[in-house]
Order: sequence, then structure tokens, then C-alpha cells
Amino acid sequence: MELTTGAILRRITETPLSTSAHKLATIILDGIAWKDGYNGLERGTAAFTLAHLAEKMGVSRQHLTALLIELSASGLALVRWKPNGKFAPWLFRFGEREDADALPDVVSSSSDTSLSRESKNKTIFTGRIAINEASNVYRTPWADLIKAAKASLACWNVDTQVIWERFHAFNRSRGNATVPAGYLLGFMRRWRTTPPSASKALSAEPARQPSVEPKVKELHDQIRAAPSSNRQFHASDLCRLIGRTAYDARVLDVVRQFGCPKFAAILAVHGRAVLAGEISR
Repeated sequence: MELTTGAILRRITETPLSTSAHKLATIILDGIAWKDGYNGLERGTAAFTLAHLAEKMGVSRQHLTALLIELSASGLALVRWKPNGKFAPWLFRFGEREDADALPDVVSSSSDTSLSRESKNKTIFTGRIAINEASNVYRTPWADLIKAAKASLACWNVDTQVIWERFHAFNRSRGNATVPAGYLLGFMRRWRTTPPSASKALSAEPARQPSVEPKVKELHDQIRAAPSSNRQFHASDLCRLIGRTAYDARVLDVVRQFGCPKFAAILAVHGRAVLAGEISR
């Protein structure tokens, strides 16, 4: 049985529900994909976060949960699941009704002109993408498609420009000049499976590495001058020499300079004192 927007809407109106549950069912219906690729969803599913649904409904999360339970127990048989991780949106689908065969009016006919058949409501990745042709995704026709598709995927909270840049970098590393547009959707669907080494290579921060490494090496050299097994003795010796206030000031200064934990800063202070001949190793 092939259902359409109008068919499910008729089912919603004839199902005995509270007014709020009717409204919630209509909101979920509005987000349903009727063709694979629409918003990156499988056919017949919709994607929402509970926070987004609660905001659209103007109700609390507790009340929203009660309404979802009502829809699940009703003839609409709403089901929801979360396949893309803790922070990804929930996926929703209206279930089949047991007495559907006795209600021919909910079956789509060939003359049905549901809004879901209008091309403007589809997010379908067709054509080809030229790698490095445009660095700004918002100057291409792909920005809106990415934004719509990521709503139900693991990369739902990643900036559209970042997804575009990662996709181009991924294909550049493989020597691809042009790729089918469907590769972009596939890349987004496999976002969490990106190897750690690849993610590091695609990071926007590599230019900072040269300036950070010398500071890290300097800190480690100071720490190595004072073995951690003797830190209590070093602390006592140094405090007797310069006083507790000056000792604490030195530790705080190292924390600010290197942005390191206090324990590492204490060892560095001891190492500096050893290198300066203030205390023995």
C-alpha cells in the first residue's frame, strides 16, 4: 500500500486523539520523506530532535513525551528510533493500520496530487560535483541540499561549510576531479566512520602545530629535570629557600604560561629550580 501526505492526513483526522496529539502528528507528517534522498532520509520517515518538537508544539518535554506515547498507542502507530548516536535527531514513522484494507480512502490512487510529489519538496542529490570548483558552498546549489540532508544524519550539528570543505579534501586526497553528487550524501551518512588519522589531516588547526610544539618540548624538558618520585622533597626544599608564597606564584606562572595542569606545573617549577642550582636533584 502506497501512502501519501493526503492519505496519512485523512488517517490523522479520523483517529480519536487529543487536540495536541493531532497537532503533533501533523507536524511530524510535514517532515516525512516520500522518496529516498529527501533530507537524507529513507522513504516514509521524518527526523526531529525532541527539543525542536517541543519548541514547535510550545509544550514541555514531559508533555511532549506523553503526546508521543499517545500517538504510538493510537491507530497511527507512531514509532521512533535513534540510529545515529545520542545527540542526533530521532527518526519517526507512522505504522501500518490493521484495518487499512477496509479503508480504501487511505490508499493512494494514480490521480493523487499530494504536495509531497512536488519537486521543490525533495532533497535529491543528482548530477556531478567538480572538486575545488567553488570553495564557498553558499555560492553553489549544494548548500541548501546539505543543510536539509544533514538534519537526520550524524553530522546534523556540523556547519554546512565545514562539511563541504571536508568533502573536497577527502576527494582531493584521492585525486578525484569530479564525482557523482550522490557521493556527497554518502560522505555525510558515513561522517562518524571517518578514520581518526583522516579527521586529523582535515582539521582546520594544522597551521598552529609548529608554534605549539616548542612550548610543549620546553615544558617536558623542565619536568624531566625533576623526577616526580621526589616532588615532596623538592617542594619542601624550595619552600624553605624562597617561601611558600613565592613557590605558589611560580606554580601559577607556569600554569598560565603553558596552560598545563597544576601537577605538571609543580614538576616544571622543581625542574627549573634544579637547573638553576637552587635545589639538588
